Amino acid sequence: MEIQSSFFDLQDRHKKLNERDSLQPLNELIDWEIFRKPIEDARRKERRSKAGRKPFDAVLMFKVLVLQHLYNLSDDELEYQIRDRYSFCRFLGLNPEQRVPDSKTIWLFREQLVKAELIKPLFHRFNEYLESKGYAARKGQMVDASIVDAPKQRNSREENAQIKSGDTPERFETNPNVGRQKDTDARWTKKNNQNRYGYKNHVSADVKHKLIRDFDVTAAHVHDSNVFLDILAPNTSKEVWADSAYRSADIENALVEQGYTSRIHRKGTRKKPLSEAQQRANRHKSSIRVRVEHIFGAQANEQAAGFIRTIGTARAHCKIGLTNLAYNLRRLVVLDGQAAPA
Repeated sequence: MEIQSSFFDLQDRHKKLNERDSLQPLNELIDWEIFRKPIEDARRKERRSKAGRKPFDAVLMFKVLVLQHLYNLSDDELEYQIRDRYSFCRFLGLNPEQRVPDSKTIWLFREQLVKAELIKPLFHRFNEYLESKGYAARKGQMVDASIVDAPKQRNSREENAQIKSGDTPERFETNPNVGRQKDTDARWTKKNNQNRYGYKNHVSADVKHKLIRDFDVTAAHVHDSNVFLDILAPNTSKEVWADSAYRSADIENALVEQGYTSRIHRKGTRKKPLSEAQQRANRHKSSIRVRVEHIFGAQANEQAAGFIRTIGTARAHCKIGLTNLAYNLRRLVVLDGQAAPA
């Protein structure tokens, strides 16, 4: 027997979906049109001919990348999930019978963003939107960095030496199949007595909302303090919180010159250990600074963001930048829920 459906059946289906669908609040809270102009401008420069099939809508494609970085999906898996999951289609504004971006289209769109260096501008555009919604950066800022692992390279010592000096090993050039799989921009570093290979995600987040306000991406061997001053962001408070890895005479002087108040942990040495008063001060600083660790924890647990398979700094910057933006999108939903009346 054929079951007759009605408009009210669809209404009921949406109502039940809304009770569990974490994507729906993103559509309700965010004006996605703020991202349209810079993306369309970049695509217009890239597309020199009007021949062929009309490209997918710019905002739709950007939301596709948001999905990818919220759920840590490969291009192929993302294409399948959009076809399969009704919640993804609703988020993108697609009907089940409509054409869906395939994995190649997703890859090409992301490459357009990489070539246009659009991730930082899009990230800052959303920060401006956050301010317009009442989520300006407040109560000072916390700075920290997290290592993002990349696939380990199996190179000879001679090849590694050439890469470090900025040269491309001959084997990579003579064998394109090898060269395409080698990331010569990522680097080794040691943390907690563990060798790590990849990049670093340097972030500055405000204390009040735990929203990322600026970021930078470097190879893993770059010391945290090298980009410290570059990612400091506007805030209602001039206090800056960071762990002892950032403390140096140069940084302390630079903070004073720029009108900031340093809340960076003090470091002790074997010959000059910290006093009890300094240890107490560090513990107090930790109670605030630790909030930045929640950001990296959320990215690792909710977005599986601790590992990337991209090749090169430009793509790593895009991937990690989109991860930071996706975190802020998700965080806005949490903050809006906290702000709602009981």
